[in-house]
Amino acid sequence: MREEVGQCIRCGKTVYCADGFLDGIYQDKDLYCHECWEEMNDEDN
Repeated sequence: MREEVGQCIRCGKTVYCADGFLDGIYQDKDLYCHECWEEMNDEDN
């Protein structure tokens, strides 16, 4: 089952919870999709 959790704060893509697992990243009260999270980590390196 997939439930909508919210939207990525960078790109606005909908982030879901799938079978009890968040399909995104939640850090410092912000929600990110995996793609934006990876881009942010690549920029830091």
